[in-house]
Amino acid sequence: MRKLVVLLLIVAAGVAAWKLLPEKYWPTALLASRDSGAGAEQPRRGGRRGGLGDEPTPVIATKAARRDVPVFLEGVGSFQAPNTATVRAQVEGVLVEVAFREGQDVKAGDVLARIDPATYQAYDQAVAQKAQYEAQLENARRDFERYSRLAKNDYGTQQQADTAKSTIAQLEAQVRYYGALIDQAKTTLDRTQVRAPISGRTGVRGVDQGNYVTAGDATGIVTITQVQPIAALFTLPQQNIPAITRALARGSVAVEALTGDGRTTLDRGRLEVIDNQVDQTTGTVRLKAIFDNKELALWPGQFTTIRTAVDVLKDVVTTPGQAVQQGPDGPFVFVVKPDQTVEQRPVEITRQDAELAVIAKGLEAGETIVTTGFARLRTGAKVAVGAPGDAGAGDGCARSFG
Repeated sequence: MRKLVVLLLIVAAGVAAWKLLPEKYWPTALLASRDSGAGAEQPRRGGRRGGLGDEPTPVIATKAARRDVPVFLEGVGSFQAPNTATVRAQVEGVLVEVAFREGQDVKAGDVLARIDPATYQAYDQAVAQKAQYEAQLENARRDFERYSRLAKNDYGTQQQADTAKSTIAQLEAQVRYYGALIDQAKTTLDRTQVRAPISGRTGVRGVDQGNYVTAGDATGIVTITQVQPIAALFTLPQQNIPAITRALARGSVAVEALTGDGRTTLDRGRLEVIDNQVDQTTGTVRLKAIFDNKELALWPGQFTTIRTAVDVLKDVVTTPGQAVQQGPDGPFVFVVKPDQTVEQRPVEITRQDAELAVIAKGLEAGETIVTTGFARLRTGAKVAVGAPGDAGAGDGCARSFG
């Protein structure tokens, strides 16, 4: 009985092993027997496998196009106020009025604060003294004319005429002296009204009303910063100097101030100057740009990316940047042919970034190139082309080069 059980187990194990054995190891007789028994299903199974091999590869494609492509250089920098002024008292006294709000836009000449003018009334005294001497001067001039006529007719002495002339000179000197005192007193009195030296925006107030201020106060009453227009200082590698100088030689060079991610333009301006020396430590050169800042989107001290337009590539063949692939022999693209097969074609690239590639050789405008779906592609492979918009590879990507 035990031998029978062992024999049955051996047979069962052999059948299981035969079922798991790959078809290529089956005996020829077994294969022929299976094929003859399943002849009705063979065409259907074989047909399905053949269909899978012939299915086209889905891809996204677009056409290469000719266009003018601006060339930009990008550098990191920060905004800087063209002018900043700390407003300080020019005479000492009690601050009786603060005439501005913190953060207020002011014009040059606006009154910002007033200092008690009571101690600066020498102006009125000087005006009164000058008026007194002017009256005496008029009387002396009349005396001189009278004594001069009398001396000519021998009714008076020449000494009287000379004395009257000397008195005129003395009184004229007094009038000039008090005129100078008036100017000085008026200047001092005017300085009790603290005015804005430049146009700009006020900051945080440095002193409150009622405090005693002097001309030597270090803090000052307030700081005014000019924000319209505003400057931006940024750097570029020294290798870009020739392109910048050529652009400046052609005329005004446009610049854009971008957000930190480089996606949004904050304002547009113009390149003002390129520094006259290279920083040998970093190998960079400083540049300065000016922005009108009409929307007050730019602020002193704010970091930004400055994009500078230095050239325009005229009438060049362009493709989306993702269409260009890198292989062992260099860059290439997959060109979709009229029979819906693809050709792997080597190209020469003038410039390329994530959004756009400029093709120097190997591709013509109007040819359809694959932008998405490269995994299973090879020369001669059939493809099913989807709409370019599905991959975001339309013409809108060809706006600039960094």
